Amino acid sequence: MNKSLIPNGLTSMNLVFGMCSIISTFNGCLSVGAICILLALVADGLDGRSARALNVSSEIGKEMDSLCDLVSFGAAPAMLAYKLQLADFGIFGGVAAIFFALCGMWRLARFNVNTTVVHGYFMGLAIPAGGCLIATSTLLINAVGYNLDEISYAYPVIVMVVAYLMVSTVHYPDFKGDGERMNILAKLVAAVIFVLILWLGRDGIGYAVLFGIFAAYAVFGIVNHGLNLLSGGK
Repeated sequence: MNKSLIPNGLTSMNLVFGMCSIISTFNGCLSVGAICILLALVADGLDGRSARALNVSSEIGKEMDSLCDLVSFGAAPAMLAYKLQLADFGIFGGVAAIFFALCGMWRLARFNVNTTVVHGYFMGLAIPAGGCLIATSTLLINAVGYNLDEISYAYPVIVMVVAYLMVSTVHYPDFKGDGERMNILAKLVAAVIFVLILWLGRDGIGYAVLFGIFAAYAVFGIVNHGLNLLSGGK
């Protein structure tokens, strides 16, 4: 058997789950759509590991991975956010959804051309993390029955901020070795955010944990990068 079929099959499952998310969202099953994005994340995490374990990494596999990521973590979350509330804001909501997908595309393209330049950290929030922020927040909002109308235009603005983080120059740790210096203050801020989310989302504690992880990571990167710049670091 061709060993490359295993990682390529997992990469393909990433796309399958992304399409399932879009179809589920289109049919009004938002929680299913969100879960499919998380399943795509699992497939995305396994394909690279299996390719390295089997020593079958290839350029075509890398291209497939990026194309699948754009669907599963760019287009699918954008559709999910649009169906959840962005559609209520007319053109502005549509712009927010499109902006998220566009930033996801730009993030992937920049990552691909910078693989030999950027080491030890991610430049900008990784698109899987951005997509999963939308997915886990949707699950939590549905679980606790929160009415997004209470925050009005804040939701589309938040979606656009997450999109911008993906194309920003904020350095996020990749946890693969020596990279960004991780400051204690940034860790404390992230921990406070995580605990606060658990408290506010205690009626849907499982989804609160998932959302808390991605939200704390997003905030950690901003604070940590800012502190490193102030101290004259990377």
